[in-house]
Amino acid sequence: MNINKANQIEMTRWLAVGSLLGLIALGLAWELWLAPIRPGGSLLALKVLPLCIPLAGILKNRMYTYRWVSLLVWVYFAEGATRAWSDRAPGNYLAMIEVALCLMLFTACALHVRIRLKTAAIPAAAMGAPL
Repeated sequence: MNINKANQIEMTRWLAVGSLLGLIALGLAWELWLAPIRPGGSLLALKVLPLCIPLAGILKNRMYTYRWVSLLVWVYFAEGATRAWSDRAPGNYLAMIEVALCLMLFTACALHVRIRLKTAAIPAAAMGAPL
């Protein structure tokens, strides 16, 4: 494997881990302290639980996890876009941060899968296997 490709894989992996942890931390802080829907926090903080499930798979670098996280993240993107438009400050600013984190997570997952598939296809092509 090319060293450059290995660096790209690691970079996208850590970008995915960082943005996923950022979404979890933002969701908890947002709904419990920063701008909860109800004073004192709300059960809406539980929305981060589905984000905790793929964390182990991404840390273990499982390709399948990257694929389905790139689909799951759009639910949080939709929530962020909706609340960025409809909430008052500071909730709308937090929603914009959520949108940015979602875009980073999607980009990291998509690039990670793409680079790994290209890297896996190179040895197969060198041996004369069809792509």
